[in-house]
Amino acid sequence: MDKDRIAGTAKDFAGKVEGAVGSMTGDAKTQAEGRAREAAGTVQNLYGQAKDVASDVADAAVNYAKDAYDNSGDTLRDGQKAMAKTVQDNPLGALLVAGGIGFALALLMTRQPRRPPPRWRY
Repeated sequence: MDKDRIAGTAKDFAGKVEGAVGSMTGDAKTQAEGRAREAAGTVQNLYGQAKDVASDVADAAVNYAKDAYDNSGDTLRDGQKAMAKTVQDNPLGALLVAGGIGFALALLMTRQPRRPPPRWRY
């Protein structure tokens, strides 16, 4: 729990008490100050909650990245084994897929011949 959440909750509670005392005594100034302190406490509490959530998200992202880094070699080896098994089971299909990928790359890498600029006739 963040210190802003604790302080915000304390201010919120103090503001509610001060507002209640102002209501009981009929003092509008004390009541307004209590409401203002309560609002400030609520805002500080929400700020602390946002900081906690951001910290939790950052920790989760770091843990996810560490796990992905630790397991990257296993994932790559599993993918290679699956690819090798697929090629062994269906060599003709693998050859056609590789040829199609090569043809698509060749189409993407060739560029159209440059056209000469149009000539204007007068």
